Amino acid sequence: MGISRSSRHKRSATGAQRAHYRKKRKFELGRQAANTKLGAKRIHSVRVRGGNLKYRALRLDAGNFAWGSEHVTRKTRIIGVVYNASNNELVRTNTLVKSAIIQVDATPFRQWYEAHYAQPVTKKGAKAAAEEKKEGEEKKLSNHAQRNLDERKKEAKIDPLLEAQFGAGRLYAVISSRPGQVGRADGYILEGKELEFYLRKLRTGKQKHAHGA
Repeated sequence: MGISRSSRHKRSATGAQRAHYRKKRKFELGRQAANTKLGAKRIHSVRVRGGNLKYRALRLDAGNFAWGSEHVTRKTRIIGVVYNASNNELVRTNTLVKSAIIQVDATPFRQWYEAHYAQPVTKKGAKAAAEEKKEGEEKKLSNHAQRNLDERKKEAKIDPLLEAQFGAGRLYAVISSRPGQVGRADGYILEGKELEFYLRKLRTGKQKHAHGA
């Protein structure tokens, strides 16, 4: 039996069984789920209706993630899946799907921040930078470049929750693309109210497991 997307087998709104008056049609077909896993990149192309192609990601290990408040996007490594609203099994098996909450490597974003604002992301990094400055010579900048940096530093504020994540070297992000359809796991870094919401979810999930054990 093939996978079908028709609703001929469904009962009507009043509960009546619908009559079978035709067989399955090609345009109603469905395909097996991609169940994209974490691993070395492996993508298959699938020929679909109209001669178009879909890209079925079977394994992915990186993606492009946007840091919304800073208007910057970087390609970074995906570390693992930490939460999925639909199914805990997808967390256990590290399955990459749209809207999955994952952890990504913070290094590309930290490097960008330190180059852009000429100051470390975390307080611990600030202390280390101060010690380095004492030991080595300070890099000379033109007056124009220095003015630009001073202006940027005025706006260089970072959320304490994000700062803690930068300290650990991992950021929480959400996948906004569809890996099984487009062959990519792209998304954005969680911030603000959305980050607080998912941190609460992660905490309550851990407590439940602890009580269960």
